[in-house]
Amino acid sequence: MPRGSSLLCLLAAASVLLAVDGKKAKQPRCPASCTCTKDNALCERAGLIPRSFPFDVISLSFVKSEFTQIPKESFIHTPALHLLSLAYNNLEVLPKDLFEGLEALTKVDLRGNQFTCDCKLKWLVDWKCSTSATVDQIYCKGPASLLDKKINDLQSQSFDCFTTEFAPYQSLKFESISVEAFSFGNDQYVVFAQPFIGKCSFLEWDHVEMIFRNFDDIDSTSTVICKPLVIDSQLFVIVAQLFGGSHIYKRDTSANKFIKLQGIDILKIRKPNDVETFRIDGESFFVIADSSKAGSTTIYKWNGNGFYSHQSLHPWYRDTDVEYMEISSKPHLILSSSSQRPVIYQWNKGTKQFDRRTDIPEMEDVYAVKHFQVQSDLFICLTRFIGDSKVMRWDGALFRELQTMPSRGSMVFHPFSVGSRQYAILGSDYSFTQVYHWDANKGEFVHFQELNIQAPRAFSLVSIDNRQFLLASSFKGKTQIIEHLDIDLSN
Repeated sequence: MPRGSSLLCLLAAASVLLAVDGKKAKQPRCPASCTCTKDNALCERAGLIPRSFPFDVISLSFVKSEFTQIPKESFIHTPALHLLSLAYNNLEVLPKDLFEGLEALTKVDLRGNQFTCDCKLKWLVDWKCSTSATVDQIYCKGPASLLDKKINDLQSQSFDCFTTEFAPYQSLKFESISVEAFSFGNDQYVVFAQPFIGKCSFLEWDHVEMIFRNFDDIDSTSTVICKPLVIDSQLFVIVAQLFGGSHIYKRDTSANKFIKLQGIDILKIRKPNDVETFRIDGESFFVIADSSKAGSTTIYKWNGNGFYSHQSLHPWYRDTDVEYMEISSKPHLILSSSSQRPVIYQWNKGTKQFDRRTDIPEMEDVYAVKHFQVQSDLFICLTRFIGDSKVMRWDGALFRELQTMPSRGSMVFHPFSVGSRQYAILGSDYSFTQVYHWDANKGEFVHFQELNIQAPRAFSLVSIDNRQFLLASSFKGKTQIIEHLDIDLSN
């Protein structure tokens, strides 16, 4: 290589080294509000946290700076810190994961602040348990239940940071009067009764598109109830109609369609208003509540080939609803009607029929009854169109009033549970639908949320792909699918 070329290379290399040395020399200065030594920076009454410090600083102290809050990622540019002091300020909360990436931390001083120990501070409790850094003892200044408690003594389970809400998910372009969710062949389905066009509409869950899509239909006349019943892996559907009689269909899996199995006695069932299915001692039954003056609420039993009339309950009472439940481990029915108080029937094991047991006193004009349990306690929700709807509790001998709900125009008061949470939803033809949540401490429902559903008639809950959906039939608007969402308040 010529001598001139060698000299040029040396000069180029020297200029690169000078440039590198120049970059090393341009270290961040000590912020004006701080005093810096070789490895320490003390900032007093800083007002805000500077974005840069000299590279050699491994200890930062912000004392009496009167911070009320500090931004996220305040220390992202100082990953080598061994100590981050924020003592004696006015901090009530710290941004989540404020100390993330500070692997060299050995001590954190947060004394003298006004921390509110709620879900926004849960991350600090979790981090404190996982870090090797020492955290000086600090105290909660709120809420009242944790006042002056040591934060170091708190654990993750000290915080209830999950809440829920019901959010619209999918709107179906038809009106409906009943809805049922059911399982068949390892899949989940829902079925809606559409009275105006005379149809049972079956929907299935699309695991790809994540929506409910049409599966099949049963054409009928003035359909008011489409009740699925699975017996020995066979799917039956009780289709109750206002005109033309009611019928039972069976799913023919080989032909992949519904076929009519039998009719239901038109002399007994003239104006069906509700259908309930149940099993007693391994045998399958369903009961139809008849609301006509000349009809009779009737129980039907499966005999292996079809359903036959098993027992007719009281005639002439215009029953609007029937609810099956177990009281003290014994099968019971509660009948609601437009002409008398709700009547309770109990199963007689000897005669294998239901005997009248009692009624629910001082509860006229009850349209429907639905039951739920909280631990070992049994409750019922009573729907009233005029006046207040009621929640009642079984005391061992009678149902006694626990709570009243304003419910002008209500035709459905439906209890349901999602996981460990108990809810009740009260529909209305004249106002928003009200959702209530069971408060275990108060032992009653508290108001939770409003939903805009026009003239709701029935609700049903279905769980699919670890998601929970509340299905809402609407008599005067679009049928709604509403998702139950878990919300983490610690985020």
